Amino acid sequence: MDGFLQGAIPTGFGARQSTLKAPIGCVGVGLHAGRRVSLTLHPAQPGHGITFRRTDLGVDIPARFDRVAATSLSTVLAQGAASVGTVEHVMAALDGPEPPILDGSAAPYLFLIDCAGVVEQTEPRTAIRVCRPVRVTDGDAFAELRPNPGAQGLDLALSIDFAAAAIGRQALSIRLTPESFRHELARARTFALAEEVEQMRAAGLVQGGSLDNAVVVDRARVLNPAGLRMPDEFVRHKLLDAVGDLALAGAPLDGRFVAHRSGHTLNNRLLRALFADASAWREISSEPLSVAA
Repeated sequence: MDGFLQGAIPTGFGARQSTLKAPIGCVGVGLHAGRRVSLTLHPAQPGHGITFRRTDLGVDIPARFDRVAATSLSTVLAQGAASVGTVEHVMAALDGPEPPILDGSAAPYLFLIDCAGVVEQTEPRTAIRVCRPVRVTDGDAFAELRPNPGAQGLDLALSIDFAAAAIGRQALSIRLTPESFRHELARARTFALAEEVEQMRAAGLVQGGSLDNAVVVDRARVLNPAGLRMPDEFVRHKLLDAVGDLALAGAPLDGRFVAHRSGHTLNNRLLRALFADASAWREISSEPLSVAA
């Protein structure tokens, strides 16, 4: 199954929009469907936004929060009967039924973007400024967007709490910039609990999963022979997922994201709650930059 992703590159809120210099692609296996997938990243015109195209079906699926059709273990976008799943890693860095999982992190997608190169466009970049707090909850789990006076861009703070001793409680706060994403989040891999893997496979999920593209935890042990890439890789991956899910706002967010035990479902509910309240957000734009004749 083939597909391509077309749109702007999420390099942080700067003066101008940006896109790829040239197309670039990769081939891999989808995490859940376990099928061979080829993915090509294409440049796009200013204002286009990010779109997934199922070339096997001839269907375009805009990468927007209101096109999210499912959030169980991954974020799935849909347009009619066509869908594309596990979009959060490529969204965070920036076809077929889902993009290739590659090594389970966003680092390979970042590598593709680096290889293709990024070019600034002439049009000003817009962002979504959070004007008042918006919060969603599920038991003791919550996700919230708050205004961030005196700052531009997105700050994130997330904590997790797992019974598995290898994970336990972890927390991380970060100001999202191209540099912090590259060095602090991009390499963090998706993870799973060993006791849940067979249940997920019986349900038709993680058919392409392996120790090459996911961290697997069995109580106090990490089963991957090489271990973790960083001691708190788990919370870093959860923040990576949040960056990808929040990128479905359609423009960079200007505010502060605070969450505890949040996942794809709460992240999407948070965006829906934000945009459902016109007083909670407004669009801002950088000033257009002059272009030499």
